[in-house]
Amino acid sequence: MKKFFQEIKADIKFKSAGPGQKLTDSAGEKTPKEKSPQQAFQQPRQGPTNEAQMAAAAALARLEQKQPRARGPTSQDSIRNQVRKELQAEATSSNSPGTPATNLVPEPKEEISPHLAVPGVYFICPLTGATLRRDQRDTHIKEAILSHFSTDPVAASIMKIHTFNRDRDRVKLGVDTIAKYLDNIHLHPEEEKYQKIKLQNKVFQERINCLEGTHEFFEAIGFKKVTLPVPDQEGSEEFYVLGEATRAQPQSLEQHKQQLLGAEPVRAMLDRQRRVFRPSALASHFELPPDFFSLTAEEVKREQRLRSEAVERLSSLRTKAMREKEEQRELRKYTYALLRVRLPDGCLLQGTFYARERLPVLFQFVREALQNDWLPFELRASGGQRLVEDEALALNECGLVPSALLTFCWDASVLEDMRAAGAEPATSVLRPELLATIEQLS
Repeated sequence: MKKFFQEIKADIKFKSAGPGQKLTDSAGEKTPKEKSPQQAFQQPRQGPTNEAQMAAAAALARLEQKQPRARGPTSQDSIRNQVRKELQAEATSSNSPGTPATNLVPEPKEEISPHLAVPGVYFICPLTGATLRRDQRDTHIKEAILSHFSTDPVAASIMKIHTFNRDRDRVKLGVDTIAKYLDNIHLHPEEEKYQKIKLQNKVFQERINCLEGTHEFFEAIGFKKVTLPVPDQEGSEEFYVLGEATRAQPQSLEQHKQQLLGAEPVRAMLDRQRRVFRPSALASHFELPPDFFSLTAEEVKREQRLRSEAVERLSSLRTKAMREKEEQRELRKYTYALLRVRLPDGCLLQGTFYARERLPVLFQFVREALQNDWLPFELRASGGQRLVEDEALALNECGLVPSALLTFCWDASVLEDMRAAGAEPATSVLRPELLATIEQLS
């Protein structure tokens, strides 16, 4: 039995030793191994099928869509750039060498995000028509007023009095005092004492001398500064004395007085930046620039005062009326509002407003863009809130700050009358010139 098992083991070792080798073969040569059945029948690798290639192309397209694309300049940007170039060319040709051009508007240094709803808050100078940023408007208007002295010194001095002096009560007191001086001259043309104004007079010093532009006004309407002796006093003092040419035309003083009393401060007008967009799912998405949230020095002082009052409120019980008043006060911290109006055809009309402007201003803005501006219409805010044009409510009091999407619809009674007559309102309601500037909202 033992011998039987030894023979089996030897047979197994012989079979596992591999193929045999002839004695005539060299020691380095080896018989190549036979290929396994799997290797023998392995097919060459084929290329991807048409379905796989289409799936790969779709995946690449999705990746490209996810990557942000640079937005090209809009028509509004192109118009603004063209206007700026024309203003620069006009200022260069009209201004003498060494004189700063008042129409030039420096380019903003900071980069503007291409996805902002508006590039910023802009203003229009009523004297030059230049488009200005908020930090440029006061300086530009002052330069424009000063440059106006060469053409109309009377009007320029009146604008300087009302614009350069911020205290409206002090301006009114000074203007009324000047008007009284001119009334005395006009009503008593033969009285010489009314034709002289003592500069060191207490009333003149307290009410007139402290205001910018008053001396330019007196000189522009015909007064001359003269040093005259003072009766019963040693030495002399300065007076404004009415010139001979103005004495011969006393009615001109009355005209200048009315012009002075009826003047208002020169303020830059808010640029509505009216734009029209195609229907978009992003209509309610607003990405506002920092101009809508940054505060001026006066607004910072107001915020500090409101916070001081808030500390006092927290220490006392508040009624419902008090809480509502606080909510309205919170809305007043916004200075501007960006509003979009969705029209019946889905297009969007966009404009910039002061947060404290009234609803009639908003309705007038929409009406100016309509083909049939005589038809009554309604505006509805989110939640179905109906805005009434006759109500003198401010935009912030209606909760339309800092941005809001409104819905335009024709007056229900007008629609009933039109349908009863077998007519339907036109789908497109905007003026053709506005539709020519339509943009894609992104």
